[in-house]
Amino acid sequence: MTKKEKPEELLPMGRPTAYKEEYDVQAMKLCLLGATDERLANFFEVSVTTINTWKEKYPNFLLSIREGKEEADANVAHALYNRALGYSHPHDHISNFQGEITVTPTTKHYAPDTGAAFIWLKNRSNWKDKQEVEHSGEVVTFNMDFTGNNPQTTK
Repeated sequence: MTKKEKPEELLPMGRPTAYKEEYDVQAMKLCLLGATDERLANFFEVSVTTINTWKEKYPNFLLSIREGKEEADANVAHALYNRALGYSHPHDHISNFQGEITVTPTTKHYAPDTGAAFIWLKNRSNWKDKQEVEHSGEVVTFNMDFTGNNPQTTK
């Protein structure tokens, strides 16, 4: 019996995949560092279309990318949140006086940042950069001469 007679034994079409299981861990680590799908494609030396195909074909690859991106986004959101509210953290001040090194435990304070608060609210509460105002009715302008005479109204 030849292969043509058994449809269940058809040979796969196209080039063999370049995907390897170790790409799961690599993709997650890259996404933790902020990598986009374009950067993943560049790192693995494939196209973005191939990255998308791997996501569909290899569930662990997709899961790794999602976990990496979600954790990175959560870390940035947490840092932005702290910056918006202001925060403090322990800090060791190291000084050298006449050849003697001194370590003094202190606390560093950071004031709230209105820019960070605005970004947080914009992303979380649908704040807008601008307000749109509609005008209705006629616009009236006044022309004055510099002699002190009464203004003339024009429309």
